[in-house]
Amino acid sequence: MWCVPKLTKEFKSRMEAILKLYKKPYDKNNLVICLDEKPYQLLGDTRKSTLPKPGKIAKQDYEYKRNGTCCIFLAIEPKAGKRFTFVRKRRTRIDFAMVVKRILEYYPSAKKFRFVVDNLNTHNEKSLIKAFGEKEAKEMMKRIEFYFTPKHASWLNMAETEISVLSRQCLSQRMSSLKLARIKISSWQRRRNRLKIRINWTFSKKDAKNVFPKLYNTGN
Repeated sequence: MWCVPKLTKEFKSRMEAILKLYKKPYDKNNLVICLDEKPYQLLGDTRKSTLPKPGKIAKQDYEYKRNGTCCIFLAIEPKAGKRFTFVRKRRTRIDFAMVVKRILEYYPSAKKFRFVVDNLNTHNEKSLIKAFGEKEAKEMMKRIEFYFTPKHASWLNMAETEISVLSRQCLSQRMSSLKLARIKISSWQRRRNRLKIRINWTFSKKDAKNVFPKLYNTGN
């Protein structure tokens, strides 16, 4: 599914920084938060569907009506088995900043947040400044470090893995409104958190040397 970009020193340095981060033991005072978002189309039924019941097959007509779109933000603490979902109308700088602020508020005693994000132009300090002003953004950045995945390598962000699970387990069903999407996605989130489902990341620097030998032909 992924198109490997041109391998550069930047690709190597960013990849290794993230792999090193993932290798660190869990520390409640220095959190690793993987954050990403996914657009979602709100679809309504044109005919009444049959809800699933024991011994009965759920039925849904193939026709639907479009009710607009929304954006699903997902943040996960991979080693703690805790994730947060935010269903917002859009994917602007303000939306990203509000999500980051909410996450910081969930952990008032944490000293440092290491956010793993991709290269979308909203994933940076400028969004915090636009939303909250320079003074508050500066205070927030004292607790924040952004780790950017290499370009065209967002698979290094574990939020992508969790979004894939969300898509299979929850987003395959039609949701006709922002309210309904928030209810169902929140229910999915609570169940996953109750089970404390973690992500066991296994891709290491050793694996990287095998997958990308051209990056390591100097013997480093």
